[in-house]
Amino acid sequence: MALLNSLAILAFSGGENGSPLDINPGVIIWTTVTFLFLLWLLKKMAWKPILDLLSERENKIKDSLEKAETARKDAERLIAENQASLAKTEAEAQKIIAQSREYAENLKSQIIQESKEEARKMLDDAEAEIQRRQKEAFAQLKSEVADIAVDAAEKIIKANLDKEKQIELVNKHIDEISKN
Repeated sequence: MALLNSLAILAFSGGENGSPLDINPGVIIWTTVTFLFLLWLLKKMAWKPILDLLSERENKIKDSLEKAETARKDAERLIAENQASLAKTEAEAQKIIAQSREYAENLKSQIIQESKEEARKMLDDAEAEIQRRQKEAFAQLKSEVADIAVDAAEKIIKANLDKEKQIELVNKHIDEISKN
């Protein structure tokens, strides 16, 4: 390209050495032709691929931005879902804790009630046993008193029917009974 310019300058200048500030119509024409040729060549060879690359890059950037926005929205949605799930799980945990407390209170009340009933039953059984033993002791006491009375009557009858001896005998038997 530079070679073409040099040749054009030499052809139009006629071999003269001019200053760079001189106006030379041949140089202007060749410079314009060269510029237009290069512009046409760039348009055909480089301009379209460059624009295609820029368009492709722009599309990639748009796609990346759209994907980033979609990912951001998905992340926000997931965060909201996680928070809702966490709140639901916490509510369920509180419900389970409340149910556990209620169950423990019911179990405690039931155990206390059963213990009271068992204690009451033991007291009733003990009272029944005491009454039974009192009846046995009373029956045995009656039997012994009857035996003593029969013995005393027998001794009284065998002994003289003297009043002093009878009083002495009764007192003696009473002393024996009180010792037992």
